[in-house]
Amino acid sequence: MLERKPRKDRTEVTFILPADSPPGPVSVVGDFNDWQPGVHTLQPREDGKRAVTVALPGRSTHSFRYLAAGDYWFNDESASDQDGPNSRVRT
Repeated sequence: MLERKPRKDRTEVTFILPADSPPGPVSVVGDFNDWQPGVHTLQPREDGKRAVTVALPGRSTHSFRYLAAGDYWFNDESASDQDGPNSRVRT
């Protein structure tokens, strides 16, 4: 799931997943972090889910995927659309 919070010069996008599906650590990787795993690792929240917030330029579109343990790549069903094998988010 994605949450967006518009700010003056950017949009804060929060990437949210259930606490244990998939199990183990999960990173969101995309063109906004040069597709580097571990830069934006989802962390536990009080509501039992995992999340990470990334500040992205306003009025932009970004490709991303999630990377879980065991080299398991997957997309976000709530994303704006798809770009080939990647999810896309619009700010």
